[in-house]
Amino acid sequence: MNTQPTRARGLFAVRADATGAAKVLADLTKAFEDFKVENNKELADLKKGQADVIQAEKVDRINAEMERLGKDLDAINAAIAAGKIGGAAQEDPDKVAHATAFDRFFRKGVDNGLHDLEVKAKLTTQSDPDGGYLVPEETEAGIDRVLGTVSTIRSLARVVSISGDTYKKLINVGGATSGWVGEEEERPETATPKLREIAINAKELYANPAITQTALDDSRIDIAAWLADEVSIEFAEQEGAAFATGNGVKRPRGLFAYDNVANGDWSWGKLGYVPSGKAAGFADASATASPADALIDLYYALKSGYRNGASWLMSDATMSKVRKFKDAEGAHIWAPPSGSAEVATILGKPVYNDDNLANVEAGAFPIAFGNFQRGYLIVDRFGIRVLRDPYTAKPNVHFYTTKRVGGGVVNFEAIKLLKIGAN
Repeated sequence: MNTQPTRARGLFAVRADATGAAKVLADLTKAFEDFKVENNKELADLKKGQADVIQAEKVDRINAEMERLGKDLDAINAAIAAGKIGGAAQEDPDKVAHATAFDRFFRKGVDNGLHDLEVKAKLTTQSDPDGGYLVPEETEAGIDRVLGTVSTIRSLARVVSISGDTYKKLINVGGATSGWVGEEEERPETATPKLREIAINAKELYANPAITQTALDDSRIDIAAWLADEVSIEFAEQEGAAFATGNGVKRPRGLFAYDNVANGDWSWGKLGYVPSGKAAGFADASATASPADALIDLYYALKSGYRNGASWLMSDATMSKVRKFKDAEGAHIWAPPSGSAEVATILGKPVYNDDNLANVEAGAFPIAFGNFQRGYLIVDRFGIRVLRDPYTAKPNVHFYTTKRVGGGVVNFEAIKLLKIGAN
């Protein structure tokens, strides 16, 4: 699933219906069959020492077409999942009153006791908090729906909502033992479990969209939808980078920002990796080796208990290389989606695309495989706030919008990485 956000609003312009998705899937399946035929021919020519530039270009062209079709299918599914932002008004009269007052504040800058309405609508327990006004639940839900379909790691990880600044969790990292005894035998003391506390701090993320006062005066403009669309794209771009590579300073700590070691030397607090088998790339195909070997090793580096819910994560550029890999029986390890609402698979496990990940180059970590629901945790502090600024960039009105979000690895054995060899 390619969920890399884009400034263009094309994601929601794609015709989101079952017929369109089915056609794209059919085209993708056919392209993959053509790809296998042409890729096999290219490999056969290479083994004969008869490399053909035209044939190689043909394979690359089909590969690029498959990537485009995959993106189209992902966009349709994302649009269906995101749904219409806004929707029906809340039936709770206090929430309706808050939404109405927020709309008036948004258009005219008049607060009309908005803080008190936030308390009545149970959006906060504070009557005069700093940092602006809370958006209505409907608008926040619209932003969250888009983030859930656009931000790749968010869509895979476990997400929890908190009311404070920090989420703490105790993790059992082993040490408990047990044993077998007879009916009348003594029960000797067993080892005590080793617990580690994981703390995920929520950091402030902001967006600052602008709109003209003339547009705000137009009552036909759906303000909630406009804000959710503008903010969700910006939030998704920032989140996507942070959840992948963020250093944990003023932002979440990303999946690839932790210490890593060869999987045989793995210990808690570090992520284990499997080598690619070659400097600056994957192993060359031969009678005794295959570039797919590294991915198979990575698959089995993850304990079976985690593989049940595991998936792959890589960039589009890396995916274009992996599509060509075959197992020992000569079958491609990549397979197209089995249905219009499904995603492609590698070795039978779903694969998702995120261009925040590194490409295949010396010393890089371009692929992750793991149970991200159990391995990576995202915390959202409840409430998205807006400050209205009609002065800085007249005649535009800026809406400084903030949310607090954190992220980090909570189970270091649930995720494994692939490392490309150094030069």
